[in-house]
Amino acid sequence: MATKKLSLKQKYSHLTRGLDWEPSYQKADDIFPYAKYEGIKIHDWDAWEDPFKLTMDSYWKFQAEKERKLYAVIESMAQNNGQLGITDARYLNAVKLFIQGITPLEYQAHRHFAHLARHLPGAGLRVAAQMQSIDELRHCQTQIHTISHYNKFFDGMHDFSHMHDRLWYLSVPKSFFDDATSAGPFEFLTSISFAFEYVLTNLVFVPFMSGAAYNGDMATVTFGFSAQSDESRHMTLGLEAVRFLLEQDESNVPIVQHWIDKWFWRGYRLLSLVSMMMDYMLPKKVMSWSEAWEIYYEEAGGALFADLARYGIREPKYSDVAKAEKDHISHQVWSIFYNYSHAAAVHTWDIDDEHMAWMREKYPASFEAIYQPRYLEWREQAKNGQRFYNNGLPQLCQVCQIPMAFTEPDDPSKICFRVSEYEGDKYHTCSDGCKDIFDYEPVKYVQAWLPVHQIFQGNCGGATMPEVLDWCHIKQGADNLDYAGSPEEEMWNRWMEGRRSPPPAFAVAAE
Repeated sequence: MATKKLSLKQKYSHLTRGLDWEPSYQKADDIFPYAKYEGIKIHDWDAWEDPFKLTMDSYWKFQAEKERKLYAVIESMAQNNGQLGITDARYLNAVKLFIQGITPLEYQAHRHFAHLARHLPGAGLRVAAQMQSIDELRHCQTQIHTISHYNKFFDGMHDFSHMHDRLWYLSVPKSFFDDATSAGPFEFLTSISFAFEYVLTNLVFVPFMSGAAYNGDMATVTFGFSAQSDESRHMTLGLEAVRFLLEQDESNVPIVQHWIDKWFWRGYRLLSLVSMMMDYMLPKKVMSWSEAWEIYYEEAGGALFADLARYGIREPKYSDVAKAEKDHISHQVWSIFYNYSHAAAVHTWDIDDEHMAWMREKYPASFEAIYQPRYLEWREQAKNGQRFYNNGLPQLCQVCQIPMAFTEPDDPSKICFRVSEYEGDKYHTCSDGCKDIFDYEPVKYVQAWLPVHQIFQGNCGGATMPEVLDWCHIKQGADNLDYAGSPEEEMWNRWMEGRRSPPPAFAVAAE
């Protein structure tokens, strides 16, 4: 008789649950030392359900097909001078921000999900973590390969991984992931797979990929689409991980709620960089940050937390503050970068009248009254040859590490400033959210590597700005400063003038 073919569920069960074993001569706590110290209680590891039930043989087939399509697009872009198809060279600053701040995080995620694949006791969860580890490594590689084409022509991307470890604004994403990877396994799953991947990931990938499409960067769109099916699995992993923890024991609920509160706020502060990209760095706009927040968090997140209410989970603490800040946060972050673009590997520029009109339309309650006068003053200074750069070093938040420039939720004229004390020292944070995170485990955050502090201590190449820039591998006058007058602007204008000029006439020799 012919052997009966296994169903997908049976096959998946044999390829996951069947891989586990009961230890005999070693203690389970010694084999899985990280499983209990967070206080999480798991009674049945086999209760874990992977919604996709993807086996490794199917996984490699799916990924190979996506690779084939992606690299065909990359090759086509290189052969057809795809860099000429973008709307404007200013758009590339969004790509620079992506490869400097996000791509290295993909590699960190790859490494830590591999760590979970070894240290989680449940076989099904280990297999899911292993697949996500491979996904994250692939995302890192495809992003680098795609963006490497732009690195041939544009500045600021030549040493992104080195910059990620040293540059002041890149300490924001780096500290986010350092915080997550130094936590326990379940907090890491909640921070990355749930709070970031499920709750907030659409606010990263949708704006970046839609922005790329609107601005003619089809190669970046393609690697985004190539990663999107993986992101769908990652989102379901995050949601299943939270549900799994909540269903195992009632005592897990307050622990998970605390993690959701913490990582929502940390992720939200990280996304302030994306808010600036959306509102300021795209020559052709997709939507405003305020609109994106309403769609991808307020509507989608509201439905999610309404569903999780049956477990005793509420909406994250301070989500109301995030809603109140949606009319301000992108303008405040752009102002930080405008002040300090002489110390950054991206360009900023003065806002023209068309852009201001768009801002007034999208932010009727805040832009014209609060931010437009500031931009008009800076534009006038630049016109008079006195483009403003802030030569002082800013105070940084001890937790999110962003310069202290955010305002009080109910008063946009007053800087939000919080102080905590620990063992006789004072520590400054930018918000009630960051202060709560610091106060809950100060011993962790007093160790933060704050770029400004390190510069003052002489640990960043020297005491002068040129020495610090050299230590960060920033090419002075090329990677930094204003876009106006930069080598990129000059090169772009030369390319565009060459496209507008008529082809040269060829003389016909007289017979």
